[in-house]
Amino acid sequence: MRFVLALVLCFACVPAFADRYVTRVRTSAAEDAEHMARTGRFAHRGTCGCREGIGYGSTPEQALANCCYWGRYAVREKGVARGANGRYYAVVRYHD
Repeated sequence: MRFVLALVLCFACVPAFADRYVTRVRTSAAEDAEHMARTGRFAHRGTCGCREGIGYGSTPEQALANCCYWGRYAVREKGVARGANGRYYAVVRYHD
């Protein structure tokens, strides 16, 4: 009985510590790119908790190539959107 109680107490504490090590993504890269395109504001939204690059350009390819860390890390997720000003906004998230 004590063993079972000890197990229950151990596993009850796991969620309290799990948040420190789990990356929670609130929005996708595509959603963040669409947000930049919609608002015209070129900035990180801080929603992924991971290594992220943002860029803009006159073509989707140029916007991706202008993202920080492009070509240096493995891509986990990317998104590109066209703004009302004709520019393309890109967000790329990388594996750590």
